[in-house]
Amino acid sequence: MQITSNDIKMWSRVGARPTYGMAMMALAKERDDLIVITADMSTSAGLDRFRKTYPDKFLDVGIAEQNMIGIAAGLADNGYNVFTVTFAPFQTMRCCEQIRVDLAYSNIKVTMTGLASGVIHGSLGNTHCCFEDLGVLRSIPNLILMSPADGVGIVKAVFAAASCDKPVYIRITGGANNPIVYDSDIDFKIGKAIELEAGRDVTIFASGTMVHFCLQSAKLLREKGISASVWDMHTIKPIDKVAIDTAVQKNRLIVTVEEHSVIGGLSSAVAECLSSYKNNPSQLSIGINDFFPEPGDYPFMLKQCGLAPEQIAEKILNALKN
Repeated sequence: MQITSNDIKMWSRVGARPTYGMAMMALAKERDDLIVITADMSTSAGLDRFRKTYPDKFLDVGIAEQNMIGIAAGLADNGYNVFTVTFAPFQTMRCCEQIRVDLAYSNIKVTMTGLASGVIHGSLGNTHCCFEDLGVLRSIPNLILMSPADGVGIVKAVFAAASCDKPVYIRITGGANNPIVYDSDIDFKIGKAIELEAGRDVTIFASGTMVHFCLQSAKLLREKGISASVWDMHTIKPIDKVAIDTAVQKNRLIVTVEEHSVIGGLSSAVAECLSSYKNNPSQLSIGINDFFPEPGDYPFMLKQCGLAPEQIAEKILNALKN
């Protein structure tokens, strides 16, 4: 798929979920074997146009997420390129056993999409927030886990997953008016992080919405005389060990930032790599601490969790001082 500047601006304006629907429309033109399965989510997933244009490639199973995974596994085992999509907590935690047995254990290629992950649904309470999905899935063998940064990242992740031969989970964060991280096409490869800014003092590995926030934080750090590298760690599993090794060789502090629990996600994946070094730099893990946040709108939730750009920058400054 060729990506234009107009596409990028439109994806930013409409937000993550409509962008996903547009990506599926583009993918359907290239893949005759594509089937999209939702759990009562065609409108919320931006798939109404897809449903009307490709009725033979679309299946809505209703609010039956576990059945959705079983159906997807059966179709995929018969040669179809299957994508499933629903809100992140229902796509992952409600379906955990089916994902483990029907997909991962059998190594059946299905791409699962978790919409509105993180705390974008904070106003609906913690039942609809999802900051545990990567931690739940990362220990299951054979799964690939991705967390794209913006509209370009979402589209690239969708096409990369379609060409992959393993089960994949795409974690989509953010809402409407998603900030632009990439203003042009990118070379996106599963398991290969992208360095957005180079710095000498600290390396920041971020995923999802936090990539844009960390670019803002890096600007605030520059004003304080701190030079920060910022990486889009769009693939959580397999983690990019080469990027981590690069950071180990040149920086005294490595920071992970994620709209996810500090337990089990990007922070844990990077820490596991760092543990193999004899003289590794310190790591600062910024994410959602081990608690259930109070419900509220998205900006409130982010600030409550310490994930606003100025809060990220302040935490990095304090870690460097200490």
